[in-house]
Amino acid sequence: MTASLPESPSLETIVNLAKRRGFVFPASEIYGGLRSSWDYGPLGAELLRNIKDEWWYSMVRSRDDVVGLDSAIIQERQVWQASGHEESFSDPLVECSHCNKRHRLDKLKDPNICPDCGSKGTFGEAREFNLMLQTYLGPVADAGALAYLRPETAQGIFINYENVRRTMRLKLPFGIAQVGKSFRNEITPGQFIFRTREFEQMEMEFFCRPAEAQRWHEYWLQERLQWYLDLGMNPDNVRLRPHEPDELAHYAAATSDVDFKYPWGWDELEGIANRTDFDLKAHSELSGQDLRYFDPEANERFYPYVIEPAAGATRAALAFMFDAYHEEEVRGEKRVVMRFHPKLAPIKVAVLPLSKKDELLADTEAVAGALRTRHNIEVDVTQSIGKRYRRQDEIGTPYAVTIDFDTLEDRAVTVRDRDSMEQERVSIDQIAAYLDARLRV
Repeated sequence: MTASLPESPSLETIVNLAKRRGFVFPASEIYGGLRSSWDYGPLGAELLRNIKDEWWYSMVRSRDDVVGLDSAIIQERQVWQASGHEESFSDPLVECSHCNKRHRLDKLKDPNICPDCGSKGTFGEAREFNLMLQTYLGPVADAGALAYLRPETAQGIFINYENVRRTMRLKLPFGIAQVGKSFRNEITPGQFIFRTREFEQMEMEFFCRPAEAQRWHEYWLQERLQWYLDLGMNPDNVRLRPHEPDELAHYAAATSDVDFKYPWGWDELEGIANRTDFDLKAHSELSGQDLRYFDPEANERFYPYVIEPAAGATRAALAFMFDAYHEEEVRGEKRVVMRFHPKLAPIKVAVLPLSKKDELLADTEAVAGALRTRHNIEVDVTQSIGKRYRRQDEIGTPYAVTIDFDTLEDRAVTVRDRDSMEQERVSIDQIAAYLDARLRV
């Protein structure tokens, strides 16, 4: 018998599972760790790769109006001056005079009480703290060598807008997509991999005529929400939330977030903004390069408006882990199952010989060889078959293939479904086609 247990995991539950099973490790752990810095283990690296691949397929490969880009992490300093980041990319910072801990003023539940030491009325005047991480290029660390690690991938797209448009012979509307690392010197990073100083973004800038910007903004809102639902996310855990006027960035005419219901409440998973023509205008003015679009039919030049879906790959990984986590009771024992969509599951198929005897291991290698070129698989020969099933459930493997002593006679294997735990006997010569049909959904 199977009985459902509470399905909303705590942050601590996911953090512990992530380390125990090889999804995420604390960075520099053998030296005590570095706050808000994380390394992605074998399963975490696969999960991240699958998320990015699915995003790239959805946003670039499956469309004829979006192309890809991979721009530099370190750009000319003037890029960040034109975008406004050097002057105004900041958070309000206050310091407690009692414990000297610093906090973001806008994130304090009570602006009169220090969340670390509990002192009241000890915060000084708020100061703006720039979030960009600085570095220096060359042998001398002076103002002339100052540079920044990019705080977003978007500006690399804007400064390459004309290069991409010209070389790919693009006409409006069109998009330029990019996946890559970004860096922000967050004052209060935390909540595991939700808010970190180093993270990975999946961003696309969709250039369109100004009169069509609202229509395209509404289109991309629905497209991006549907992407999460298509990858198995529970509709109860995800929503669209329009920004209030006082929330909007200075460049945005409208923004909505795709929010996820985390253990601490609804929080941002992705933002979809109408950035107007702010960025192309700003870079044109500072660089002296004309980034207007020429429309031969109307015989006019204008700055396109931009719709920007901007998602965090690392933040998405956390949301998918929360959403996938399930507990249930099976014959009096707790079973933990990560119900990842097959496209996201780090390991697609586990190949499990019932015994280490040579005759079973030979068939194990034959089955593994047939599957390895199609899917990411794992061969596991240790522990009892029940414990191996439980481990594969906990890391989210959709299917387990067991080679047993009957295989020697009937040339078939047992395929176990992760979610239903139902088993089916499949001949070895049909196993690849059987799993292809179920994994390529």
